[in-house]
Amino acid sequence: MVRPAPKGGFNKLFVMVPVMLAARKLDAEDPDTVNYLRIAYGSMQTLCVMVVLYTYYKASSLKDDESTTNTVYVPAAPTPFAAPDAKKKYTQVEYRAHIVSTARSLLGSTLFGVAMTVGLHIYKGMAMGLAIQAVMGPFNLIENPLVKALLFGNGSFSPEDKIFEEKTLAELANDDEVVDESGNTVVKQQLLAASKTSANKKTQSPTDAFEELLLDTWDKGNKADISALMEAITKKNANHRTKENGWTPLMILSGLTNTKAKTSIASAIKQVIALGGNPSITDGEGWNALHWAAFHGSVKAAKELYEYDGGLLEVTDKEGKLPLEMAKQEDNKDVAVYLEEVTASKEASADAADASTKDGGDNAVRKRK
Repeated sequence: MVRPAPKGGFNKLFVMVPVMLAARKLDAEDPDTVNYLRIAYGSMQTLCVMVVLYTYYKASSLKDDESTTNTVYVPAAPTPFAAPDAKKKYTQVEYRAHIVSTARSLLGSTLFGVAMTVGLHIYKGMAMGLAIQAVMGPFNLIENPLVKALLFGNGSFSPEDKIFEEKTLAELANDDEVVDESGNTVVKQQLLAASKTSANKKTQSPTDAFEELLLDTWDKGNKADISALMEAITKKNANHRTKENGWTPLMILSGLTNTKAKTSIASAIKQVIALGGNPSITDGEGWNALHWAAFHGSVKAAKELYEYDGGLLEVTDKEGKLPLEMAKQEDNKDVAVYLEEVTASKEASADAADASTKDGGDNAVRKRK
């Protein structure tokens, strides 16, 4: 655990006042005094900058794992003249992101302070700032919780160390006020519900997680980015059927007319079929993938499915409807026109084949005669 370092407030002020009084007595016109101040300031600030850079390096290299990506609740900065009975306010942050943000802020403020002090000294000849910052620089630095963790702790940023005196959701009191990073108040009941949902997701089986991704994609409709779904589909789950309705990945894709992903619907369907996806599987309503395309008006999906298996045209659902009839019923004209054309073409081909077979039989009889 991090050992508590001397805190600011009274102790810091107790040091700063004597330093300011002593700095006033320095002879800023004496070249030797000014040089000594420059050396002292340069040495201390170099040390401070090195510590800050090391702190930033350690923060940036913090591993992105389950323990560091947890949500924590960090006490808000104290407000001057706040009422003694005021509710304690906590900010909801991700642990690792807060570590990196705090380290970046420390680095920026340190470099800005150095630039300002040196600039005032060069252009305005102010020497008192060098004296004050030579002493107060380390005191200010040690007030940072990350530097405390490095100097007084185990040299790392472990969530168990409570670097920011943060709390977990379970540790929050009922009267503690929680705000998000934008300053919006968050009700604890909402946090508990979100935490429960997150916990459920972590304990999901791969099959349940895939089904949730499948259903989430469908819920988003044509605004869905199917990239994540396509990455999740494998030979093992290409024919996964949802528990409630028996929907498959091919059905979901066939019901979409457009997506945000670079992969087109036709290409996506072709990829799933290549992985073993079967478009002839039917759902709880007796619909196959072509029924889905016909009902939802996806002519691209209809073309890809028919080219793979023309027999899908002849399958009826539980109400006895063919995909073509469904497309007409839903007034999906593009799909209806396409299915009419391929149906007519298929019938013509069948008639031609029958005629050819009949002619061939007559000729054979003549030859035998």
